[in-house]
Amino acid sequence: MGDLTNSYVVGVDYGTLSGRAVVVRVSDGKELGSGVFEYPHAVVSDSLPGTGRRLPADWALQVPNDYRDVLRNAVPAAVADAGINPENVVGIATDFTACTMVPTTADGTPLNELEEFADRPHAFVKLWRHHAAQPQADRINQLAAERGESWLPRYGGLISSEWEFAKGLQLLEEDPGVYAAMDHWVEAADWIVWQLCGNYVRNACTAGYKGIYQDGKYPSQDFLAALNPGFKDFVSEKLEHTIGRLGDAAGYLTEEAAAWTGLPAGIAVAVGNVDAHVSAPAANSVEPGQLVAIMGTSTCHVMNGDVLREVPGMCGVVDGGIVDGLWGYEAGQSGVGDIFGWFTRNGVPPEYHRAAAAQGQSIHEYLTALAAEQEIGEHGLIALDWHSGNRSVLVDHELSGVVVGQTLATKPEDIYRALLEATAFGTRTIVEAFRDSGVPVKEFIVAGGLLKNKFLMQVYADATGLQLSTIGSDQGPALGSAIHAAVAAGKYKDIREAAAAMAAEPGAVYTPIPENVAAYEDLYQEYRTLHDYFGRGTNNVMHRLKAIQRTARDKQRHAAAPASGVASTAEAERVSA
Repeated sequence: MGDLTNSYVVGVDYGTLSGRAVVVRVSDGKELGSGVFEYPHAVVSDSLPGTGRRLPADWALQVPNDYRDVLRNAVPAAVADAGINPENVVGIATDFTACTMVPTTADGTPLNELEEFADRPHAFVKLWRHHAAQPQADRINQLAAERGESWLPRYGGLISSEWEFAKGLQLLEEDPGVYAAMDHWVEAADWIVWQLCGNYVRNACTAGYKGIYQDGKYPSQDFLAALNPGFKDFVSEKLEHTIGRLGDAAGYLTEEAAAWTGLPAGIAVAVGNVDAHVSAPAANSVEPGQLVAIMGTSTCHVMNGDVLREVPGMCGVVDGGIVDGLWGYEAGQSGVGDIFGWFTRNGVPPEYHRAAAAQGQSIHEYLTALAAEQEIGEHGLIALDWHSGNRSVLVDHELSGVVVGQTLATKPEDIYRALLEATAFGTRTIVEAFRDSGVPVKEFIVAGGLLKNKFLMQVYADATGLQLSTIGSDQGPALGSAIHAAVAAGKYKDIREAAAAMAAEPGAVYTPIPENVAAYEDLYQEYRTLHDYFGRGTNNVMHRLKAIQRTARDKQRHAAAPASGVASTAEAERVSA
């Protein structure tokens, strides 16, 4: 295995708004330097770059060259910050948001980079939170249930609009020209690895969780044809490819990628992975029952199990989805930090922002301090954390946010605290689904940017009744990627061994306060009442409002300037007929 002390690896974490690189020592996992690069185009949800064309509701796109720019900027910055000789770097690994999809040509060129498709929305990257494929997801779920497809229970009975098949079907039905020109429908996690090493390898994680790959196969050609005759060959012509095991090398750094990053050509490039799943080794939480919640713009909950169980509303259970030899379970919440950020941008008056600045605080810090002064329930509110839909356990992105109990006396800090608490209740709902399905949560570990909010962490401990521990790293996903890079470079035999040596030290521990647990129980029961009323078919007002919104936005968009490549409802129905 060579000299581990003088060997280094680079982990690159691709988030929703930026990419973060970290340089890690192989021998002990010490983080020596880091770099961050904000995506210039961020999330494209209003209008297409360079065209001004408005996008329909629930669209979320990205520009793939922003991802290359992370390699050109964040990686060299991390190496410089570490002060190491780049010649001693032995491997690089990346993780990505999922399911984030890139339509490409045969050589990996994103279709939006071709002149003829530069103004076609469907030629761009569809970010994980692109939720406009909900109608396609509904049809996939209905048909799979009717046919009794064996793979459906592995996903809790529902396939998400965020995933590969729903987004691919939307592409076919709304822009057949782009679909026909597309040679590969690629997870961004695999596309960036392709850029680094020149090899296209699908990773086992996204193939299983987002690509409906179970027991060695995808949904059948017959099933796909029943969805839409033009979708019959989706797997064989657009999706199917070599699947790589997590921790293996997908290839070796090309000369071009070496020039981007400043790293030596020929070093190992690990098979791609997902930002959540790759974080479990960073927390050394790779044994059954250790639930890791990666809390950022959204939250993903991952846990290993030694038994296969069908858990309602889960994002999937995959053999070896996190580490070899165990079943990897995934659940999640589509909006967490995104919700808090939305509220501070749109629901907080200027005087609060001025007061925060005067105290040298961010608006989040300022509101958190005010909220922390309250007694539990003092604000008189209960909220549903569905501003970006519900990933688990309802798997429905037509759902939307709710705040109940507002009066003329309600203040911004009241709503802010109610939103914090709502996300904690959403996590408790997931924990209970695991428990009730025979996959109990034994430990609760938090990684990601939100672990810095100590008040929020205590709320989660009190609302769930679980002791909560955090990892001692601000770069959990990037560290997890670095651990995979060390394995891909042959420095450790497997992920378990590498995690034991390189995982972050434990961070803060939050113990539930008994009187707070009791107080939150009453609020949680109100949350569950609203959860089931709006989310389980008792009242479909949210779906009706989405339909009204979609119709109104389409009218406005087409009246202004019909967007090339986004079909009208009538055209979509014609194509799918």
